[in-house]
Amino acid sequence: MSETLETRLFNELDQLVLIDPHTHINPLSPASTTLADILGYHYYTELAHSAGMPREVIEDPKLGPREKVGRLVEGLGHLDNTVQLSWLLEAAGTLFDVTMDRVDASNWEQLYDAAQAKFDQPDWEQQVLERSKLEAVFLTNDFDDPLQGFDTQRYVPCLRTDELVFHFIKPSVRQRLAECSQIQVQTLDDLARALRQRFEHFVAHGVRACAISLPPHFSPQDISDSDAGQALERILRASEDASADDAQTLGYWVFWQLARLCSQFQLPFDLMIGVNRAVYPGGVFQGQDLYDSRVSLIQYRELFNAFPGVTFPISVLASVTNQELVSYAWIFPNVVCNGHWWYSNTPGFITRDLQARLEAVPRNKVVGYYSDMYKLEFAQPKFAMYKRCLATVLADSFVRARGWSETRAVELGRQVLRGNVESIFYADH
Repeated sequence: MSETLETRLFNELDQLVLIDPHTHINPLSPASTTLADILGYHYYTELAHSAGMPREVIEDPKLGPREKVGRLVEGLGHLDNTVQLSWLLEAAGTLFDVTMDRVDASNWEQLYDAAQAKFDQPDWEQQVLERSKLEAVFLTNDFDDPLQGFDTQRYVPCLRTDELVFHFIKPSVRQRLAECSQIQVQTLDDLARALRQRFEHFVAHGVRACAISLPPHFSPQDISDSDAGQALERILRASEDASADDAQTLGYWVFWQLARLCSQFQLPFDLMIGVNRAVYPGGVFQGQDLYDSRVSLIQYRELFNAFPGVTFPISVLASVTNQELVSYAWIFPNVVCNGHWWYSNTPGFITRDLQARLEAVPRNKVVGYYSDMYKLEFAQPKFAMYKRCLATVLADSFVRARGWSETRAVELGRQVLRGNVESIFYADH
């Protein structure tokens, strides 16, 4: 039986060595040490909790890795329909050399032991990178990260700025900024110099992007130095008792400075838009946040217009916001569609959203996918899922519908998967 068109396209795309442009990898411990590192990923714990397993059972601090996996397996029976569980099964076969169509009480220990034998190999990190066809992995680095002890060509720094924008009222954040920048912030000028010093530090260590996660209500604006300075004075006096208005005013000013610095240092500014934190306080760790459909990119019009030289790779938390993102990328030269984030990261949403992007957005403005992973073992199954969706869209919307050759369709797929990551994040600066 001959291969289908989708399979042929997937097989071509699957040969490509990739750069993952957004993860939460710890470069000092990038690979898993036990299967608990994988099953402890929030996708599994939050789904197990949603299916009925009490949080106290999932997050029992007394559990060792093997016991934790055994306990979580009890909740996997309700998840066998989910794509998230298919990631685990694909990783089992591709990375751990164990073929299985389900994980349950009868076979989880076989999987645990087979995976452990891999994790214990001294070159496992290199093996998993090669099996996943990954050349480089972007990180999520705190603003005070020394960026030492790892290869910044393989594990690429990305300056994460949420705390500077949203938590500057906390003494701990101000102290960390003072310590890493060697600038004690007493005035707005001090703060501007400290922010610039952080950019200089990151650029010296090969940073490729600045990034921030933004709540639905955020509407960035150019705050005057006078208003920001007064807000800073009151924050320094009142600290965490400062008013919400002062915190917001200074946050907007800091955010605008970050955009200016991205312009000066020629860095893309990744915006991940739409997350409400702690919507479900009773949820498991990292399983408490949700999107809000009231978010609109119109809130960022002033920003996009003010910084035409800054590229803004935009991730939206919900597929319902995808059409608006497509429209902004259609009009604004500096707005780029970036990946399929969080609650949009399932094949049904990816395929629909990707088709809309490829039908309406210039091909050099679509960054296909990032894994958002915490451990390297998730790259292979997640990217494979995306490549299957991409192969389907290329087959249906370009080869069959428009008469493109398979070669031409694969060229588009390669640009989306790798070419645009290089052109957007690796431009000289």
